[in-house]
Amino acid sequence: MTLKPPFPPFTPETAAQKVRMAEDAWNSRDPERVSLVYTEDTRWRNRAEFPVGRDEVRQFLARKWAKELDYRLIKELWACAGNRIAVRFAYEWHDDSGHWYRSYGNENWEFTSEGYMARRFASINDMPIAEADRLFNWPLGKRPDDHPGLSELGL
Repeated sequence: MTLKPPFPPFTPETAAQKVRMAEDAWNSRDPERVSLVYTEDTRWRNRAEFPVGRDEVRQFLARKWAKELDYRLIKELWACAGNRIAVRFAYEWHDDSGHWYRSYGNENWEFTSEGYMARRFASINDMPIAEADRLFNWPLGKRPDDHPGLSELGL
């Protein structure tokens, strides 16, 4: 088994590193890449879906990014203790009709000693926005290091 540093127990610095790594992976919009940081038997709650295991997570992410087009995400560390990290996030996307949204949420993560995420619980709300009100305008993929985070954007 490959290890996924940084490992618990998390400090604010190592937790922030784990959060940025997760953001970068999710901004790739690659279900295979993203799923590999979760345990084989990972358990999720995401809105009204409850995927269990990497295969269900992969399928969930493929459906998600087929619907949420031009997806761009920013995550921010909220708190950490032991093997758990709490995150707040926002992402922007549009549907196939061109309607834009900013989705806000919180996640609670629990990790194994090897650095894999075993549990992920997400609560998410969608807010319609005008295309002119978008704040996440970098090219698809990783958020540039000099792009403001959620706090800097006032979100």
